[in-house]
Amino acid sequence: MAEPLTPVHFFSHGSTMMLGEDSRSADYWKAAGDAALANGVKGIIVMGAHWDCKQDHAVQVAMTAEPVKQPVGNVHPSKYEHYRLKPDLETGARCISMLNAAGINASGNESFQWIHDVFLVLVRMFPDDNTLPPTTIISANARYDPHFHVRVGAALRPLRAENYLLIGSGGAVHNLYRNVWYPMLLYKDNFAQPTPPEPWALEFRQAFRDVVEQNSGPALRRGLTRLMKHPHFRDAHATDDHYMAALFVAGAAGDIRDEGSVGMLMAEDWELTNMCSKLFNFPLNVP
Repeated sequence: MAEPLTPVHFFSHGSTMMLGEDSRSADYWKAAGDAALANGVKGIIVMGAHWDCKQDHAVQVAMTAEPVKQPVGNVHPSKYEHYRLKPDLETGARCISMLNAAGINASGNESFQWIHDVFLVLVRMFPDDNTLPPTTIISANARYDPHFHVRVGAALRPLRAENYLLIGSGGAVHNLYRNVWYPMLLYKDNFAQPTPPEPWALEFRQAFRDVVEQNSGPALRRGLTRLMKHPHFRDAHATDDHYMAALFVAGAAGDIRDEGSVGMLMAEDWELTNMCSKLFNFPLNVP
């Protein structure tokens, strides 16, 4: 029998305050990191939401030997400034080669500064930076073509057979324009819910969960792509950037050989009234 593939994670990273506040998401990130270490993962490959390549049909791979972390708003610097990152340049070069071989224009970026969408999750998963696995960051593409981002994830899927952990860090319901900000700005409370989430947020939250939990293999790819035509997609995502990570995950976990391996909701938090952060795990499967 073939060796099992490592899981794939879709993580909604939420607001910057998720780095500093306790939450169900934080608990699961730590559990996922512990599981990764217990299984001896070789490295992490992640597509975030805050870095996109402006060239048509192209992505970039972070190839900075000593990356700088961008500042994080509403979080005390002590939560992250001394955390040592571990860029994986060797695997980055492999990813560039694999993407190019799949017909995707990929190149290295030697000056990229790491952003909270990636290192927030890493700090939560591996609070002791001595245990952080080598990490490779893949950009999104600024044209936000859903099919293109599925192709990126599919091109890197074979690395799961080598015990690499693939992660998409974006958002399930992530519209900054429709969040309720005053509890955070006045009281530093990102979890305050002065009113329930609005109907559009609840509707898209459920639609996203239904697609992930009720589809596998190519049907997962079709379902997550089709959600961009959902009547409430633009309410849930004023911009497309945070949704591309879900399509990257669909590519990595939605091959015909992944049929039967459905996503499992592992944690959920609501912030700022209308931001829903959902964490899904696509469990072990055979290649």
